[in-house]
Amino acid sequence: MPQTGNVLIAGVDEAGRGPLAGPVMAAAVILNPDYPIAGLADSKKLTEKQREALFPLIQEHALAWCIASANVEEINSLNILQATLLAMQRAVNGLKIAPGLALVDGNVAPKLSCRVQTIIRGDEVEPAISAASILAKVARDRVMLELDKQFPQYGFAKHKGYGTKIHLDALAQHGVTDLHRKFYAPVAALLK
Repeated sequence: MPQTGNVLIAGVDEAGRGPLAGPVMAAAVILNPDYPIAGLADSKKLTEKQREALFPLIQEHALAWCIASANVEEINSLNILQATLLAMQRAVNGLKIAPGLALVDGNVAPKLSCRVQTIIRGDEVEPAISAASILAKVARDRVMLELDKQFPQYGFAKHKGYGTKIHLDALAQHGVTDLHRKFYAPVAALLK
């Protein structure tokens, strides 16, 4: 429920903490109680086709939404947790309406100008967090598809930067790019 009394509630989630390459994305969504969106769920439990279908519906019907990121340089300099919190902060700060409460998936809260409540597996139980999870995942997948055009030898379109065998083999053959997270063990091993 996006409103409790007069308090607007934003759902906040991220995508891309685990991959070896690419940005980490976050989204914040304030759902409109007058336009419920059927099918919202944890983005990992939806097919790509389902996520792609929900993406424009969320953007069209939400009271406010914002997608933000932290780039690879920020991940390398801050660490993935701090970069994720930064992306979440950017997403909430980018909302055209300021929420009174942010419900954040996970157990670590970004510093925000509103109240924050963390919910472990919140993307499974809170529709606004599910919506944020979908926006973040689809946006990140699209970024990785674009990066695949620039670096086709790495197979980003297939694995989205995760440490699959295809990606690890490509790293071994072609080396580390500026898109790779330098402190992730499989990448760091190649930089020694």
